Amino acid sequence: MKKFIALAALVMLGMTASTVYAQESRAGRRADRKAQRDAERARLKAEEQVANTISYDDAVAALKAKQFVMEADQVMFRNGQTAFVNSNTNFVLVNEGRGTVQVAFNTVYPGPNGIGGVTVDGTVSDIQMTTDKKGNVNCNFSIQGIGISAQIFLTLTNGGNNATVTISPNFNSNTMTLSGNLVPLSQSNIFKGRSW
Repeated sequence: MKKFIALAALVMLGMTASTVYAQESRAGRRADRKAQRDAERARLKAEEQVANTISYDDAVAALKAKQFVMEADQVMFRNGQTAFVNSNTNFVLVNEGRGTVQVAFNTVYPGPNGIGGVTVDGTVSDIQMTTDKKGNVNCNFSIQGIGISAQIFLTLTNGGNNATVTISPNFNSNTMTLSGNLVPLSQSNIFKGRSW
């Protein structure tokens, strides 16, 4: 009987040690996995910050060179309604002394530009650029042409190439705000409809 009790105690001791070792091993593996996830998150965040800095620097250089496109993926109308749109067909383009504003909505009606909206070209003038304390860039200019006469107010947010453009026509109060990404003209992927 003493042998049986000793054997049972030995088995119990072995099982306890085995359970403790398994729990410590699981805890160690969990800690290793957490450390790997944290390291991966930190690496991805650092890569994203570098990419955003490059995008911002490219956008500022494009603004200074007066060769940029603000590709819009959202349009907000004067009454506050918003619509998500295709960035390839909704944009504000400046190429030195010329400018284009195009909006195109996904409708069955082809519109004057043939792609569901309006495309207007004009001459760009009175470009003024300022940078605030936070690094946000504000750029104001006029576009004058046969189909357009408007003031353009562009804001590029520091830390990336996110921008908003407010188009304020000189002949009515139908102000429109476009939101999207500002890219150099050479990197743009837009489709321009018929202009007027």
